[in-house]
Order: sequence, then structure tokens, then C-alpha cells
Amino acid sequence: MSLFKRRRFPVEIILLCVRWYCKYGISYRDLAEMMEERGVNVDPSTIFRWVQRYAPEIEKRVRPYQGPRSCSWRVDETYVRVGGVWKYLFRAVDKHGRLIDFMLSDRRNTRAAYRFLRKALRMMDDYPPSSITTDRLAS
Repeated sequence: MSLFKRRRFPVEIILLCVRWYCKYGISYRDLAEMMEERGVNVDPSTIFRWVQRYAPEIEKRVRPYQGPRSCSWRVDETYVRVGGVWKYLFRAVDKHGRLIDFMLSDRRNTRAAYRFLRKALRMMDDYPPSSITTDRLAS
């Protein structure tokens, strides 16, 4: 079954909007304005729904073709506000700054750290890291 079944807009328009939003960080309103200049009248909230639905699927399908990540990872956590609620953001990047994986958590403890690390290692089964650098927090 196609991901794009029963969509009002052509697949090319949807993928173009999602790609531009993810690649260049353009706001939904600016993106809707750019599409209107090209003769496609689309609402910013529609683009938002497209990004929420198709960006994870595109990322999942593109990741194997991006090539291996570096053998050296940097892992850190920070406190961010998401939707008005404070959460902990765990993030792993390789030595070149490319994102390996991230996870939002309500708590910053050993269990959350291990859960994130298992998730990141599962994501990179083919290329496990030779070293992981942290900030030496106990968790």
C-alpha cells in the first residue's frame, strides 16, 4: 500500500515540501508562500502534517544510503522545553558532527541513559563505535 494513497496533492509536491523543510529549516509559512509562488496553494498546517507523517519514513529509508558513521561517538544530555514541558534530550553525534540518534526522556537517570545507548547501538548495528565520549556524569 502506498504511503501517499488518497492525497490531494501530487507525491512530488509533498516530498519537495518535506525535503525543503528538513534540509533548509524553512518555516511552514515561508514554505507555503514559496509553493504559492509556484502555483500550488497549500496551507502551512498541511505542510506541518506532511512533515510529521513522512519525515520519519524518509529518514528511515535514506539512512542506509548515507554511509557509515564514524567510529567515535560523543554522547551528551541537556534539558529542553518541548511543548511547554521540560524534558531531557539525550543525543549522540559522531566525530564529524553527524547525528547518530536522539531520545527525549522525563528523567535523567541510569535507566534512561542505558535505554538511549541501547537504542543508538541498535540503530548502528553494522558500525558499532570503537569509543564513546561522555561528560562523565554518573548516570
